[in-house]
Amino acid sequence: MRPGFCSVAVAALTTAVALTGPATRASAAADGDWTTYHHDNARSGVAAGLAPLGTLSRAWTATLDGAVYGQPLAVGDRVFAATENDTVYALDASTGAVLWSTHVGTPVPRSSLPCGNIDPLGITSTMVYDPATGLLFALAERTGPEHVLVSIDAATGQVSEQRAAEPPRGDVIAHQQRAALNLLGDRIYIAYGGLAGDCANYIGSVVSLPTTGPAAPDSYAVPTTREAGIWAPGGATVVGDNLLYAVGNGESTSGAYDGSDSVLALSPDLQLADRFAPSTWAADNASDLDLGSMTPALVGSYVYTDGKRGTAYTLRSGSLGGIGGQVAQATVCRAYGGAAVDADTVYVPCSDGPRAVRIDSAGGMQVLWRGPSTAKGSPVVGGGAVWVVDYDGGTLFALDPATGSVRQQISVGVCPHFTSPTLANDRAYVGTTTGVVAVAGA
Repeated sequence: MRPGFCSVAVAALTTAVALTGPATRASAAADGDWTTYHHDNARSGVAAGLAPLGTLSRAWTATLDGAVYGQPLAVGDRVFAATENDTVYALDASTGAVLWSTHVGTPVPRSSLPCGNIDPLGITSTMVYDPATGLLFALAERTGPEHVLVSIDAATGQVSEQRAAEPPRGDVIAHQQRAALNLLGDRIYIAYGGLAGDCANYIGSVVSLPTTGPAAPDSYAVPTTREAGIWAPGGATVVGDNLLYAVGNGESTSGAYDGSDSVLALSPDLQLADRFAPSTWAADNASDLDLGSMTPALVGSYVYTDGKRGTAYTLRSGSLGGIGGQVAQATVCRAYGGAAVDADTVYVPCSDGPRAVRIDSAGGMQVLWRGPSTAKGSPVVGGGAVWVVDYDGGTLFALDPATGSVRQQISVGVCPHFTSPTLANDRAYVGTTTGVVAVAGA
């Protein structure tokens, strides 16, 4: 056994299986499935085949054993969700009935963490489904502390493997895994940031493991002394062969650049391929005004990035530009979460309501509209509407893509920060602080 590698120990896990049909391998993903954060590796957030917007109604509510921070996944007639109690569920997409549930460990209580705002801390990031193997992948934070990549048979709920996926530098307990997992080729990519409060010794990093079998993980760590977390909920946006990550503020506020406050392009073997950072990186670091709060968005041949300062940048997707090498910049909003992209328009998750921003052929930006100020969640697009959650108020909005006006809205209950709906089966599935709500009419 390689040092740091965790062997399979299915017997140590508590698994409750309640199947309502034959235990067959999950089928290959269909076009209408939602197998990863915002539908695809480009993080477009677009459900192209969704029926036109109908009258919204609550189809069902599934009360689970903890908060659902990650975006639910939808594959065929099943919805998959993971909770902060380290439990993964398969739900019937039509009724919300539990088909199986698998408890994969004991989450970390807030009282044992140096800081943070999630209690307990279990599975926070969005899972990913692999149609080639029929496996569902989740990153569980468990008492120890430890970070473990768990692969589960999506048809039966049986654990296939569990493997250590620890960040390569810093204190294990100081790292929180919030960024969505990515499946690229036959590898799973896992990004790390810190806990709320930026305490202790954490360093932003990415770890990858193959989808199956024992292997030493590949890894990349931001070359800073501390911080520079990779925590934006969307994880990586894949552009060509590279994974693009937003990186938070580091400790350096003068002198040599430390790799923080940036958009990184990493190769599949986690080598640094390219980078962009604002010329204001030192001041951004000093004031916590970094780019790390929003997942980069691919809009045609450009990358749109925005963050806590509220300054948006367009970058050439094939050459990010280094320090100060943006194509254009504009004041748009303080952005948190994941954007959606439809053609030349990016729907930006802003702290004071979503914006629609058009990117022209030269990379210039035009703000088209601003949506409801309370709708701070991460937008998705489908059925002729932009869907966004007021997570504090517990309202799901369907907005007009042309104007941002509210076409319909419905109560779904209080949701975790940065919540983003899943669009599939002509429904919207929303993770809440108590489980999952399905909304019909999407």
